Amino acid sequence: MRIRSLGVIDDAVVELSPGFTAVTGETGAGKTMVVTSLGLLLGGRADPALVRIGAKSAVVEGRITMEPGAPAAVRAEEAGAELDDGALLISRTVSAEGRSRAHVGGRSVPVGLLGELADDLVAVHGQTDQQGLLRPARQRQALDRYAGDAVAVPLAKYAAAHRRLRAVATELDELTTLARERSQEADLLRFGLEEIAAAEPLPGEDVELAAEAERLGHAEALASAATAAHAALAGDLEDLEAVDAATLVAGAHRALEAVRSHDQVLSTLTERLGEVGILMSDIAGELAGYADGLDADPLRLAAVEERRAALTHLTRKYGEDIAAVLAWSEESAARLAELEGDDDRIGELTEERDALRAELGELAQALTDARTASSERFADAVTAELTELAMPHARVSVDIRQTEVAEGADGVEVGGRTVAYGPAGADEVELLLAPHPGAPPRPVAKGASGGELSRVMLAVEVVFAGSDPVPTYLFDEVDAGVGGKAAVEVGRRLARLAKSAQVVVVTHLPQVAAFADRQLLVEKTNDGSVTRSGVTVLEGEERVRELSRMLAGQEDSETARAHAEELLETARTGR
Repeated sequence: MRIRSLGVIDDAVVELSPGFTAVTGETGAGKTMVVTSLGLLLGGRADPALVRIGAKSAVVEGRITMEPGAPAAVRAEEAGAELDDGALLISRTVSAEGRSRAHVGGRSVPVGLLGELADDLVAVHGQTDQQGLLRPARQRQALDRYAGDAVAVPLAKYAAAHRRLRAVATELDELTTLARERSQEADLLRFGLEEIAAAEPLPGEDVELAAEAERLGHAEALASAATAAHAALAGDLEDLEAVDAATLVAGAHRALEAVRSHDQVLSTLTERLGEVGILMSDIAGELAGYADGLDADPLRLAAVEERRAALTHLTRKYGEDIAAVLAWSEESAARLAELEGDDDRIGELTEERDALRAELGELAQALTDARTASSERFADAVTAELTELAMPHARVSVDIRQTEVAEGADGVEVGGRTVAYGPAGADEVELLLAPHPGAPPRPVAKGASGGELSRVMLAVEVVFAGSDPVPTYLFDEVDAGVGGKAAVEVGRRLARLAKSAQVVVVTHLPQVAAFADRQLLVEKTNDGSVTRSGVTVLEGEERVRELSRMLAGQEDSETARAHAEELLETARTGR
């Protein structure tokens, strides 16, 4: 990895061994930045506070060698990345403003892709992970991860059934809780539909009745006007001396007709006068018919107004016009049918809920059985690792239990008992430790000292490494609280793990660092920064000197040097 402008690191290159690499240095020298850098390459959160003061951005670049066809290589190539002679080049840039960019194989990619690749590349374990494993929920997740498909398959079925049960229960609660409100809504809809059905409105009826009422209300004036207009056009039978328009137009037409053959313009005007005469004759005829057919019946007008009043009553309540009233009626009929079907729906949902609870009970039992079987293997494997870590008499066990609930409470039946359940089943999982024969098993959070807890958690991580292998493991001071012979055994165990994978350990323990294939020293310059020369590979005398410092704080002490050389020899011969 190359790290630039990250925290105390100005510009440094970290070369990791294919086997076991130990990263050491004084407290505050920047060892944690190595872990942080790897975290950024794996898609970790980009915190602008990590950018070195005065720099515009922090950059971490890594070169990861992998086998062709490896899952990470395939996923990277799908994203457009290219491998460089069997290696994948990854870079992550974090600006001082908080912006983040990622590149894989020369291609700009979403940061989320780094997280996907990380699952197949590196497992990071630190003190935070240890503390997380003290929580029962994390311990259950850890056991499920160790169990693999034996738990994953029934757990997937259980999770799907659980989601459906939650949805059914929510709908059922809504239907039953709001039953009164829904009943009131149904009554209001039913009343409105009955009102509309009784009136039997027709589409457009309100518009037609308004026009008819207007006509009937002015029937006498309309008839008088039509009669007068007819007389002006076609003559009045009671006044034979009056001159009408039709007569005048006919006279004009006759006058032009006699001479039209002598001039084209007059000929055209003569034709137009003839058309006017025909049109006036038609209008006169229609006026006569209109006047004769006009009904001034006051009874009909009263009936129209009464019908209009009934329709107005509907439009005030259900819509701005009859078209809107009819639309409301259609929508309300559908809603009423839905509300009236609630009882049937409640019955259906109740049956489905009971069936889902029974199914969840069966799946929860299958999960319990699978976890119980896996927990025995898991406990035996962790106990065996503790023997390797200088705790030969310690015994680890896994407590799997359920919590019974009162009759009538929400629960599922497992093993003949009604128990509480959740999204991951009905089991509560807790890791127990008996540090020596005769000691009762107690939760690791309560029954282990600091050194014992570190070794238990390291044993758990090593067991995970065997069941869920990845090419690289990073342990960040997981040996805290361990010393003496136990520290030697921790180093020896990590060295054995490094035979099948790359192991990187950030440590303060010389007993652990002595077992490393390569030891990196991180040290600051006088100005408090880590430069390119601040991360060095220790060999020979330099390594003895650093181990002496770690042992006694005095790198030039002859006693410390002798002890350091002895540690290195023990590590070389005792792996």
